[in-house]
This record gives sequence, C-alpha cells and structure tokens, in this order.
Amino acid sequence: MLHILTVAKREIKLGFRNSWTYAFLILLNIFTIAILLLQSGVGTVEGYNDMTGTVINMTLYLLPLITLLLGGFSVTSEKEDGQWGLLSTYPISVYTFLWGKWLGLAVILVAMLFFSFGLAGTITLVFGQRLSMSTLTFFLLFSIVLALVYLSIALLIGSIVKNRWQSLVLGITVWFLTIMIWPLLMISTLSHLPSYKLVQPILQALTLLNPAEFVRVFSIMKMGAGSAFGPDYYQWITWATSNNGLLIFSAIILSWILLSVFIGGFIWSRGEYNGTV
Repeated sequence: MLHILTVAKREIKLGFRNSWTYAFLILLNIFTIAILLLQSGVGTVEGYNDMTGTVINMTLYLLPLITLLLGGFSVTSEKEDGQWGLLSTYPISVYTFLWGKWLGLAVILVAMLFFSFGLAGTITLVFGQRLSMSTLTFFLLFSIVLALVYLSIALLIGSIVKNRWQSLVLGITVWFLTIMIWPLLMISTLSHLPSYKLVQPILQALTLLNPAEFVRVFSIMKMGAGSAFGPDYYQWITWATSNNGLLIFSAIILSWILLSVFIGGFIWSRGEYNGTV
C-alpha cells in the first residue's frame, strides 16, 4: 500500500505539471460551462427532462475521450521515456504501479471536475440562471463515476500498447465503439436474434458490457425516468430504485475497475516476461 501511495503522489506531481492536463482542463471548463448554462435555461430543472438527457449525452461524448487519452498517455509515456525501466529496478510490481497510477490520475480527474463544475456553477449564478444544487451535484457525481470507470480502461489500454500513437488510436477506437456506435450495434444485434425471448437478456447483457451505457441507464432510472427504456428494463428499474440499488450499482462499477486493472497488469506482466512489451 505504501508503494501505491508513493506512485500516486508521483503521478499527481507529474500530472499537474503536464501541459496536457491543463489543455484538457480548459476544454472541460468550456464544455461544462456551456452545458450547465444550457441546462439552467430550462424552466424545470428538478428531475429528468429532455434537456437533462441532452446534457447527459453531451457529457458522454467528451469526458470518456479525455479520460482515455489522459490515462493512456500517462502509462505509455513511462514506457517510451524509459521511466518504467528505471522504476522496475525497485521492488515494485506492475499491479502496484498501475494502482498507483489509477489513484493519482483519479485525484487529478476529480480535481478537474470539481473545479470545472464549481466554476460553471458560479458563472450560472453570475448570469442569474436557475440551477438547483441537486442538479449540479447529480451531474458532478455522474461525471466522476464515468471518469473513474474509463480511467481503468485507459490504464488497460496503456498496458497493452507500446507507445503514445498506439494509445491514441486504441483510445479513440474504444471511445467510438462504446459511445458513438454502441446504439447501432445494439439494434443490429437485437434485430438478428432468432427469438423475441432473447431480447431482454441480451439487451441487459449488452448494457452491462458497456460502462458508459450502464452508468447512463442507471442514472436516468435513479432520476425516476426508467420507464423511458421500456418493459425490457423493468427488472432493472426495480433494483435500481430499491434501497440496495446504489450498492448493486457500486459493486458493478467496482468490478469493472478491478477487472480492467487486473487484465492490464496481467497482460503487461506476461508481455515483459515474453519480451513483447
């Protein structure tokens, strides 16, 4: 645990010195201010509405991409610059290094999100727009959970590839697959099923396989708009709105994070053993 904290502290120092961090922060600030000003102009801001759904989808477009690039570059830069070769001479395992990376980058991303939403909330007040604290808190928590899940995927990508170029290509590919064309893939898959009885289990399985879609569906259900997904998600609405709903959601998100980092560490360790990474 001590080694993980040491790596995390090092990552935080390097992260806040990295120009990429501030470039992403500026982009995130512009984006957050724009979407919150857009949301604050709606007469009814409590609960779920069309504008809230639009803001959620807009967040899904940008935040995972920023996280994938920031996390992937952080790992691959260590490989390209020879820093990992130096660190590996110390008593530190790949898993320790990745968890330290995850913790340090998580602190950086959460700090960026708090700053962006704090600044955006202040600006909406200056412009006299109405934005409830519950709405602001919802968007902040939604963004944090989304960023933490995609950060683990970014570390998995960084563990697989050898350089920044490969990380860029694979990161954009994952983003395009899980964010841009996932609805089309779901529709195509469901339309080719031999029986209607398979629609519900396959639909729910596909939702679990995509962390962005899972976070989006659960968030909308918690806001009381689960009926928008139709009867195929009835069981999900039941558990999502139950007393244990948040606990189940947290367990699934934690499983995504643990599994991604574990697979990344396993592939990296095997690659070093075989001389391919």
